[in-house]
Amino acid sequence: IGQATNEEIVYRNTALPGDIICVSGDLGGAYVGLQILEREKAIFLENPDFKPELEDNAYIIGRQLKPEPRADLIYSLRQAGIKPTAMIDISDGLASDLLHICTQSNVGAVIKEAQVPIHTVTEQQAIKFRLDPITCALNGGEDYELLFTLHPDDLDKIQGLSDVYIIGSILPPED
Repeated sequence: IGQATNEEIVYRNTALPGDIICVSGDLGGAYVGLQILEREKAIFLENPDFKPELEDNAYIIGRQLKPEPRADLIYSLRQAGIKPTAMIDISDGLASDLLHICTQSNVGAVIKEAQVPIHTVTEQQAIKFRLDPITCALNGGEDYELLFTLHPDDLDKIQGLSDVYIIGSILPPED
């Protein structure tokens, strides 16, 4: 819940071909954290004396149990003089939430798999579960990072911000 002037509000339906696609933070951790919790629960149900050791995975378990919306980034963008052309929080997974922007803006998109930020612990644990880390990042959800698009003129401004990653671009709908 918050307040903003009409000029400050950013919608999902205002992305334009040529815009840059960005995300904050890293993706897939909440989903992999859930997999760890589900595994530990199953072991506990079979053996109530079992004491899980979760410390090595505290980061990704925390991503699942206590997600934190990225309100801090909104202020960083404002201070840098950047207003995204479109924005959404990543609660359903990168692929699904990017589809929301594309559908509502009547545009297409391309993302570069190698540029999708995945934390090292997320990647390692996904592989232990025999999951593809990029699949976890694209479809996992509950990361509560921000997905947003920018006019190309803001490229220099965004590169000065930490914890923001350029992952692709918006295309015309037929592409």
